[in-house]
Amino acid sequence: MSHVASILDTSSPPVNPLGKPPPSKSSVIAAIAGNTLEFYDFTIYALFAVTIGQTFFPSTDPFVSLILSVAVFGVGFVTRPIGSVVIGAYADRAGRKPALMLTVALMAIGVATLAITPSYERIGIAAPILVVLARLVQGFALGGEVGPATAYLVEAAPPGRRGLYGSWQTASQGLAHVIAAAIGLALSLILARQNMDGWGWRIPFLLGLLIVPAAIFMRRNMPETLENGEPSEQPGFGSILANLFRNHTRQFVLATMVVTSGTIGAYVSLYMTTYARTTLHQSESVAMAATLVGGTCSMASCLIGGWLSDTVGRKWVMIPSHIAYLLALYPGYYLINAFHNATSLLLVVAFLATIGGLGGGCALVIISESFPASVRSTGMAMAYALAVTVFGGTTQMVVTWLIHVTGNPMTPALYSIAAGGVGLVAKVLMVETNNKPLKP
Repeated sequence: MSHVASILDTSSPPVNPLGKPPPSKSSVIAAIAGNTLEFYDFTIYALFAVTIGQTFFPSTDPFVSLILSVAVFGVGFVTRPIGSVVIGAYADRAGRKPALMLTVALMAIGVATLAITPSYERIGIAAPILVVLARLVQGFALGGEVGPATAYLVEAAPPGRRGLYGSWQTASQGLAHVIAAAIGLALSLILARQNMDGWGWRIPFLLGLLIVPAAIFMRRNMPETLENGEPSEQPGFGSILANLFRNHTRQFVLATMVVTSGTIGAYVSLYMTTYARTTLHQSESVAMAATLVGGTCSMASCLIGGWLSDTVGRKWVMIPSHIAYLLALYPGYYLINAFHNATSLLLVVAFLATIGGLGGGCALVIISESFPASVRSTGMAMAYALAVTVFGGTTQMVVTWLIHVTGNPMTPALYSIAAGGVGLVAKVLMVETNNKPLKP
């Protein structure tokens, strides 16, 4: 634990590759907090997909309401590529700090809109339209968040600790799952079913807004990690994109393959709350607990994997854990469907999240390290957004539909295994970046 905790230890002033002392504790927390907020919102939507479907997409057929709700969850991914290009290139041109300020402000607008939009019963078709608009804004913001945030953490790290620092990017996603699931679980235990469906589901969105002022304040005071010359020397959007695709195509393709694999696995795991309720017929409390357990294990294992990758190398952590995850998927889903109880569900979720998180913690790190500073944010953001848009945004809808059509509860495992094979090939082909200086 001392290794994990040491990420926020600024008592010694090691120098980063830019020749500056690493940012303060509050700066590192600022990058983590904003990222956590943005993934928290997406997690809350997934957790309450059934209730949101009933509120904004009412139908006499519960399946229709659910499929429409998860489809609108996917709408939030449509604008991610646009956000990745616009904000990612902005971060490589003007700096990580202004880009991260913009993303957290945009996400706050989307969260607030979703939290206060009246139901379909009260304002009719305007309700789903506002929900869709909120998701589009949130997707744009999150598309532009991942690249600058990862680049900032990697560039801020002292020598020999980029894996640990950068793993907070993935760990903060696990933290978002933990916070969201804890709030959802508490509400499911406190509120009656009628109150939860009527107004209780809005509480987590409103609570998410509380972090916005602090995140904006901390990000406003964070030091810049990108050195890009005078404003007149800063590259334009076109030259950044041309540089990326002309000189770094291989890195971009491999990065997209890795993120695609991880995205499908992550969103299948996030779907576990809905899966537990609709397929396993578990209570809402048990379903929320599964997400809470998974997020906790993922967060811890991501940090351990990031720290370990600084010692033995990124690929020596990523590849073995990836293979173990693929081998465990089918038996894991078989067990939870065979026993149909809370114990088996929670144990399997904990195990899969732990072994998956070990490699996931350093996957985004090696991707960010593979690009030079001039396109680091854009390359990371675009690879992430492209993969997440095409596959992350459709995963829950596809899995819901496949289970409904085939009646096979093993569909999520099979879908994850197929995607995992693609990611494994890419990880084998990637170049080791540990103990190598960041590319200028």
